[in-house]
Amino acid sequence: MLNSQMPEDMFLDVLDFLHVHCLAPEEHGAFKDLGFDATKTFGQPTLNAPLGVSVFMALPRSAWRATRARLAELFAADGDDALRGRATLRDAALRPLEEVKMHLPAKIGDYTDFYSSREHATNVGIMFRGKDNALQPNWLHLPVGYHGRASSVVLSGTPLARPRGQLQKSREDPWQGSVYGPCKLLDFELEIGFFVGGQLPPLGRPLSIQEAEEHIFGYVLMNDWSARDIQAWEYVPLGPFGAKNFGTTISPWIVSPDALEPFVCSTSAEKQTDPEPLPYLKEENYSSYDIKLAVDLHTPSQGSSEKVVTTITESNFRHMYWTPRQQLVHHSVTGCNMQPGDLLGSGTISGTEQRSFGSMLELSWRGAHEIPLSDGQARKFLQDGDVCNIRGYCQGDGYQIGFGDCSGEVLPAGALDEAKAAGAASSPLQDVELHGYWRSTASWRVRIALAHHGIHYKNTPVNLMKNEHQSASYAQVSSMGQVPTLSFTVAGERQNLTQSMAIVEFLDSVSTGSPLIPPTDGTVEGPNGAEEGGWGVGGSFLGPRN
Repeated sequence: MLNSQMPEDMFLDVLDFLHVHCLAPEEHGAFKDLGFDATKTFGQPTLNAPLGVSVFMALPRSAWRATRARLAELFAADGDDALRGRATLRDAALRPLEEVKMHLPAKIGDYTDFYSSREHATNVGIMFRGKDNALQPNWLHLPVGYHGRASSVVLSGTPLARPRGQLQKSREDPWQGSVYGPCKLLDFELEIGFFVGGQLPPLGRPLSIQEAEEHIFGYVLMNDWSARDIQAWEYVPLGPFGAKNFGTTISPWIVSPDALEPFVCSTSAEKQTDPEPLPYLKEENYSSYDIKLAVDLHTPSQGSSEKVVTTITESNFRHMYWTPRQQLVHHSVTGCNMQPGDLLGSGTISGTEQRSFGSMLELSWRGAHEIPLSDGQARKFLQDGDVCNIRGYCQGDGYQIGFGDCSGEVLPAGALDEAKAAGAASSPLQDVELHGYWRSTASWRVRIALAHHGIHYKNTPVNLMKNEHQSASYAQVSSMGQVPTLSFTVAGERQNLTQSMAIVEFLDSVSTGSPLIPPTDGTVEGPNGAEEGGWGVGGSFLGPRN
């Protein structure tokens, strides 16, 4: 899968492990010398779940680097021809981008958002407190942050309904109270997020600034949508709540720190000396990355069904006062235990010029003036039908490292209410068919999951003893001959899903009942005390995790 902004010989600087899932490493051995069990690791449904097995995000950075180097060998023009020289394997591994459905790369356990661009914090402070008191007394001493809502982190392309909540009746007299209604001041926030990984310290032991880089798995684009008017009423005294928990959009690409190494640059602050950070936050190589960022609004055109595109912001990740390493270290300073797959957001990224502001709150200066669009219309905040898309890339000598898109459409308030009720009444999957072998524990695992969620399906036996999985007809279901395979139709498209644990987790995700795979508490055993090699669920045993 190639990012459109990247030439073929550079695309591996983005960690797209859909390739790895397709390659079935246990069958051809292309990843046998990585220093870890590639079969178990790349057979998981996400990069960090379930914990207790070989999880890629939980491996040390040396394993991430080894995998990246091996992928580069396989895909380089003059590299290892293990893939290039085997047409069947190549056809099974590579898919046109338009045929691939993106997924969240990790099962996000915790999400934290920071407030680390000095330019942005200064702009907001001037609006609400005046120029002389723009920054709060603590801002230059620590990375300010708040705990967000992991359950509403969604993938690029997911539409979001305009949130509803309490709105202050009078800006001048808060004692008049509030009314209930849809947000009127809906905004985007231009951010970069990063995933935590590696072998992290236990509860009670903070990370040091020297360790931080080893525990940053990679970076994504982020839009932490904001309901400004809901927030204005609720944020005193404990900060953002409903105004920030209805949706956070991220791009599907994870770009590794190694890929960004050539683009290390000074921050817009250049140094931290007034004041100097406390020793635990002081970073010897204080720096950011030269990531060029832009925000496009796709707005409904007057008298046409087409949407008009206007680039309203052009900024850069160098406008960060507090770096990702400092954010991670401060997050753990109390002894807070981080976990693989935790997501941290930079906070809104704004530059010094109006064109580089990272939110409509700043671009319209709290609604004081309009933001012109390319077709003559204007905005102060987002309207229904608007699509906000964040783009990002690093420009090298003759190549680009792309982050993909981070896009979402604003739906009218309540637009998803009926869809939610319909989804609760029935499964979104149609014409479900299980291709399995009756003696296979993996196939039985899927049958248990289907029964658990009350999903009706057609059972189509595949006799492994007679090599029916290698037949030409079965190749239409699974090109690699994998058993079990779950086939189904969703949103009018026929899909085939392999890997039993991936199927079980998928069924959990699309069903409204209790999940079959229990949430982990971070231990090998999990909350139900399952033995190593299996999940204990409600008295049933799902068998080995293969």
